[in-house]
Amino acid sequence: MAKEKYEMAIEKPCKMDEQHMLQLKNIFLAPYMQLATELIGKARHAGGNMFRHQIDTMAILIDYGYIDATLLKASVCHDCIEDIPDFDHNRIINIDNDGPNVYNLVMEVTKRDGESKSDFLQRILTTGSPKAKILKCADRISNMISLGFVTDCKFIERYCDETEYYILPIAIEVDYNMYQELINLIITRRKYLEDSGYIENKGK
Repeated sequence: MAKEKYEMAIEKPCKMDEQHMLQLKNIFLAPYMQLATELIGKARHAGGNMFRHQIDTMAILIDYGYIDATLLKASVCHDCIEDIPDFDHNRIINIDNDGPNVYNLVMEVTKRDGESKSDFLQRILTTGSPKAKILKCADRISNMISLGFVTDCKFIERYCDETEYYILPIAIEVDYNMYQELINLIITRRKYLEDSGYIENKGK
C-alpha cells in the first residue's frame, strides 16, 4: 500500500520524545530561516507575510511528527526561489551538507517558469517524491487555514476545488491524518460560501 511505503520512508514519531527532541535540537535550521526572512516584506492574500507562512509550514510538519532534517529545512525556505526575485540557488545548496538535498526538495515544490498551477500540482501528484508530497500537504494546510481570513468568495471556491482535485489525492498517499484535516478545512470553507449566500447567488 502506497501510504505505508511513504510513511516508512520518512521517520514519523507519534510524539516528540527526548530522542526526537535532541534530533530536532541538532538540526541546523537557523541559516535556512535567515534566508526566509527576505520574505517578510511579501504580503499574503489572507494577511501576514510569506516568512510567517514558512515557519507555519514547519510547525505543521512537527505537529504531525515529522523530524527529518531535509524536510524541515526545506519547509522554512520553500518559497524563496519562487518569491524572491533573482534568488541565487547556491544560497541554499552551500549552506551545509544537507543543502543539495534541501535545494532539490525545494525545487520539487516550486512552480517552474511557464508551468500552470494545475500542471505544477499534477507534477507533484504524479512524480513528486514522498517528502515533496508531505511538504506540499503541510503547505496547503497552512494556506487553507489562512483562507479562513479571506472574504473573496471566488478565490475561496477556486482554492477549495484545487485542494480537492489535486491535494487530497496527494495527502491520501502520504498521511491520512493530513488528508482528514484537509477535508475538514474544505468543508468549513465551503460552509462559509454557503452561509455568505455565494453558492445560492452563483446558481441564479
